[in-house]
Amino acid sequence: MTGAAVTGPAVRPSVPPGAEAPGFGAFVAQAARAGALVVQPRMGMAQAGAMRAGLLATRAALAVTVGTVTLDSYTRTGDLDAARRALAAGAGLNGYPIATHPVEVTRGVLRGVADAGFPVQVRHGSAAPEGIVRALLAAGLDATEGGPVSYCLPYGRTPLHEAVANWQRSCRLLAAARGSAVEPHLETFGGCMMGQLCPPSLLIAISVLEALFFRQHGLRSVSLSYAQQANARQDLEALVALGRIADELLADVDRHLVVYAYMGVYPRTPGGARLLLEDAARLAVRGGAARLIVKTTAEAHRIPTVAENVRALETAAAAAAVERAGPPGAAPPDTGIEAEARALIGTVLDLDADLGRALVRAFAAGYLDVPYCLHPDNAGRARSSLGADGWLRWSSVGSMPIAGLVEGGRPPILGSAGLLTALSHVQRRYDGLAERLPAPTPRGLPAVR
Repeated sequence: MTGAAVTGPAVRPSVPPGAEAPGFGAFVAQAARAGALVVQPRMGMAQAGAMRAGLLATRAALAVTVGTVTLDSYTRTGDLDAARRALAAGAGLNGYPIATHPVEVTRGVLRGVADAGFPVQVRHGSAAPEGIVRALLAAGLDATEGGPVSYCLPYGRTPLHEAVANWQRSCRLLAAARGSAVEPHLETFGGCMMGQLCPPSLLIAISVLEALFFRQHGLRSVSLSYAQQANARQDLEALVALGRIADELLADVDRHLVVYAYMGVYPRTPGGARLLLEDAARLAVRGGAARLIVKTTAEAHRIPTVAENVRALETAAAAAAVERAGPPGAAPPDTGIEAEARALIGTVLDLDADLGRALVRAFAAGYLDVPYCLHPDNAGRARSSLGADGWLRWSSVGSMPIAGLVEGGRPPILGSAGLLTALSHVQRRYDGLAERLPAPTPRGLPAVR
């Protein structure tokens, strides 16, 4: 890690202005071929003008970027009456109410902004996204994210079998929009379960299984997520394993990997937050990911401003460019993450040819079991522990079929004090690192567009 925030040239894929969109996945693939990591913010504003301004600023960043329209909580849960009342009253919403704004308003937000050179993804968090998919398609968008497990278990109490049915319909609706100039794209959120303290093998398994579910229901362009955890070597091993498994099981679809900057308790200092984001960018490059979802220096305190988002995009792009220009890093270790992930995936695939039914049966039997997840359909017997080095280990695997694969002795199950310490490990580590490093000195050249 370094404390220097350097900006360097980024080359946006060459696409004629206003050209018909080749699709979200195609844009990311073009950027990867050009040697650039695509960086993306979390961003959603209630008012159309503010949302458009945020997208324009994202596009103008000195980085290869894609846009984000993050939806509000009322829309996520389907409470459109509440969204309508809040919008009419000018009350604050924590995202863009795409199903409440008239479609022409949303098209106006996107006009002259979203095109082949700047695709936009809708992010929502819904276990029942059919109405959201209809709204984004009506507005001219064709990229979104989530999944029947990853947008069900951590976010509410919707029964898993209902979420699976909802996502089956939503996938088919999105896939039906395919045309000569449109290839709908769907990203699985499965690699981000609970944000932190979920061992990598389970993140890989759910990410791959959701991507297979998407393919089974008609999608031909997908991305597989992985959230940065607390040890860079473990993360690299996991990301490389995810890529290998995806290449094998999803060889017939367009696909790429997307890394999420750390989703747990974030550093409180600007320096600590920046160092953590730079490490996420380096992980993405080393592990073969094509896209990175960033976080900002405001993460621990409040919703970031547009300017803070832009700085995060540029910081991540610069760190990625420096990493790509350097010598190749050491090969990742093999501590059994891939073997565990393959065992989990294989067990689920053997349960039923229909992946939706297989996922429901897997959770009912405890063959998939997310640590610290309180959803009624999660068995709740698995537990993880975080070592002093940030390495995530299983304390208990419950009924998951990996008992014979987990290396070494099992650490004790965390009590409340140990859990709180583990949750703040990354924050304390990176804030401590920032205290010992000199202040950054920005330098470099503007991006080439």
